[in-house]
Amino acid sequence: MKTPVLLLLAALCLGSSPGLAAEWSWDPLKDAENILPEGVPNEGKIIQARHQVREMAQDALATLYEIQPGARRAIERSAGYAVFSTFGIKLFFAGGTTGKGVVVNRQTNRQTFMQMAQVQGGLGFGVNKNRLIFVFANQQALSNFVNQGWEFGAQANVSAMAGGQGGMFSGAASVAPGVYLYQLTDTGLSATLTVSGTRFFKDASLN
Repeated sequence: MKTPVLLLLAALCLGSSPGLAAEWSWDPLKDAENILPEGVPNEGKIIQARHQVREMAQDALATLYEIQPGARRAIERSAGYAVFSTFGIKLFFAGGTTGKGVVVNRQTNRQTFMQMAQVQGGLGFGVNKNRLIFVFANQQALSNFVNQGWEFGAQANVSAMAGGQGGMFSGAASVAPGVYLYQLTDTGLSATLTVSGTRFFKDASLN
C-alpha cells in the first residue's frame, strides 16, 4: 500500500507550481485532506502533512538567512532548531494563535513534529501570520523543549537583543539558557517577540 501512496504524493509535489509552494497553512493535515483525492489512506495524508511542514521550515530558514545571515552560523553550530508557522486571529476582547512546526536534532537528524497554541486578551481585531525559529545551543535545552514542552508566561513579550558570541545571535531573543528565538513577520525580522501565553507541545497526529 505504501508505494502507490508515495508515488501519488511525489506526483502532487512535482506538479505544484512554485507560486503555490510559498503559501502555508497552520493546519497541514487538513490541507492534505483537501488536496489528496478521496479514498487515500490516512497514512498518505500524514506523509503529505509532514512534507508540508518540512517545506514551511525550509522556506522560513531561507528567509531568515537572507534577512539575518549570521543566523545560518548560529543554527549550523547548534544542537538543533525548531520552526513554527502560526496563524492568528483576534476578535474584540479575545483571540488566539495556533500553529504547526518541526524540531530538528542536528546530532541525530531526528525530526519531531509539534504544535503551538496561544490565548490572548485585550481589545482588537486582526489577523497575523508569523514564523518562529528556535535555536538550541545545547542538547539539554533541545531535549527539554521536545519532551517537556514549552510555555511562555503571560508577560513574555521581549525585545530581540541577544548579544555576544560575535553577533552570531543578532536579531534573536534569548528566551532561556541556551535557547534563542527569531520571529519572522510579513515585514521581516521582528524586533519584539510577542509570545505571551504560548505553549508548545508534541503533535500526536503527525509523530
